[in-house]
Amino acid sequence: MLNPVANITNKIILITGGAQGIGGATAQLCAERGAEVIIADIKVEQGEALAASIRENGGKASFYPLDVRDQAAVQTLFDQVNENYDRLDVLICAAGVLEGTMLQPDEFPVEIFDFVMDVNVKGMFLCVKYATPLLAAGGHGVLILVGSGAGVLGGSSSIAYGASKGAVNGMGLTLERHLAERGIRVNVVCPGEIETELKLNQMRVAAENQGQTFDKEQAAKTLGSPPGVAKLLAFLASDDADYMRRNLFTR
Repeated sequence: MLNPVANITNKIILITGGAQGIGGATAQLCAERGAEVIIADIKVEQGEALAASIRENGGKASFYPLDVRDQAAVQTLFDQVNENYDRLDVLICAAGVLEGTMLQPDEFPVEIFDFVMDVNVKGMFLCVKYATPLLAAGGHGVLILVGSGAGVLGGSSSIAYGASKGAVNGMGLTLERHLAERGIRVNVVCPGEIETELKLNQMRVAAENQGQTFDKEQAAKTLGSPPGVAKLLAFLASDDADYMRRNLFTR
């Protein structure tokens, strides 16, 4: 009889943007299922609290502060992972930002465009760059990029966000061919409308732009949940997902 919950026991899984939202829910679920999770995030207080909570509940978790835009910091993180864990089985890139909601091209500040691209695209590339040797060492690494339907199936409320997630999709398609011969499986997961801080803030700005009152609780009722996406990410981290390829979309 098949086990409905794919086995990730004892896998070493590093999650960027792992302090909250989709990344945080994924860290918690993977730890509950027996993986050792490494939470990397710029949000130190939330990250440390989540790692401590996981440990208090019998799981294995550590937290490393990380700004994915900082090449030296990213390199140092993966050097530490190599030194402290000897291997890395799975990298889940979930760090991301959404800025510039509802702005027209002529209104869009270049510095905000640069910031979004630096986090969502360059930051993801840097993590992939320094994780690749570790993922390849075992011959069966897994790389999961958290993208979006924005820039792939449709547009976005933010020009920069849509452009960045389109780039993430292209990066994943390109990495798949580059990394297959090194034993690394690549998947891009494109969440839909999910209740995260980024999404709720985007909905608030959109409502205010239209002269409407934003009701956070009511808005949340229309959205999917981070734990729902976490179930897919945890499955993709497992060996049972070896035949999965390319993009997967959630509600």
